[in-house]
Amino acid sequence: MTPSSSQATPGSALRVIAPAPLATIQDLGRYGYQRFGVSVSGAMDVAALHIANALVGNPHGEAAIEFTLAGGSYIVEAEVCRVAMTGGAFPLSIDGVSAASYASHTLRRGSRIAIGSAVRGCRGYLAVGGGFDLEPALGSRSTHLRSGLGGSNGAALVGGQELPLRNPTGFLGPDLQLPPARWPVDDGPLRVVMGPQEDYYTEAGKRTFLESVYRVTPQSDRMGYRLEGPEIQFAGDYNIISDGIAPGSVQVVGNRQPIILLADRQTTGGYPKIATVISADLPRLAQRQPGDSVRFEAISIEAAEELGVALDNRLDALADSLVRRADAKTSRLLAINLIDGVAGGEASPD
Repeated sequence: MTPSSSQATPGSALRVIAPAPLATIQDLGRYGYQRFGVSVSGAMDVAALHIANALVGNPHGEAAIEFTLAGGSYIVEAEVCRVAMTGGAFPLSIDGVSAASYASHTLRRGSRIAIGSAVRGCRGYLAVGGGFDLEPALGSRSTHLRSGLGGSNGAALVGGQELPLRNPTGFLGPDLQLPPARWPVDDGPLRVVMGPQEDYYTEAGKRTFLESVYRVTPQSDRMGYRLEGPEIQFAGDYNIISDGIAPGSVQVVGNRQPIILLADRQTTGGYPKIATVISADLPRLAQRQPGDSVRFEAISIEAAEELGVALDNRLDALADSLVRRADAKTSRLLAINLIDGVAGGEASPD
């Protein structure tokens, strides 16, 4: 569910200084409109989005800034603002000082956030406490660039624009962190359920798909990951009557190379789908950079469902895994004093 819109706190915003290319606003996506040809969109790595929101006290589906390969820089224009960055390994600094990812930070007006280029992984998420006060489009704040829908005017973020904050003072407890042992792990092959059109491929073609190493090409984006590697052999014609496309559907196109369709995918397609990447592994896939390797492993539908439920359960129990940030000095009273402009008085002890 997308959190409801409410009036922004006056004078509260996150100003974009120098965004990375293709930095966009994303939540969990817009559902119920695919029959009209409207793409779902939403965060590529829903687990990272969920964690970022938990750290700043938001509902798990709140919209955040998604960035790819580099994060850019931002300045806080609010008396107090809590932020958290998750996803791939990106260097984060606040006011020129290195800061922890997978942790929340309570900032004052004028604080500068800088996120560098990915050391590992591909996508990151910057969440703000209380969320961005942007009008939902068809029930979602997610940006779909090709149609100009959602987000901030349906476009990627640009330098100088202000993203209004809805309720930056809504969560004022101590800053939190997710212990590194609980961070998502990208390990092993991507698990797939074969089909629904695996009969369009020879047995040799299916073995090639499951036994080969493929690499992510630079032509990959939020619509889909184009892979390159050994050719996958068709049993005959490779055209089908267009049908629906699920997240993670693996099409093989005329050049016999696979494409994994993702968040901004079209709603229907006319190439046969050899397999579907399971929902539990889509966050891992979203962190693959161009040039990274990809392998596949076939599992049953029942196993895929169990893994999906297990991931949902881990994310639902996330609050129990968060701990007070080791270097946090923020208290509720300090935050209240910042908001109210109290010059005197004594903050309650941490």
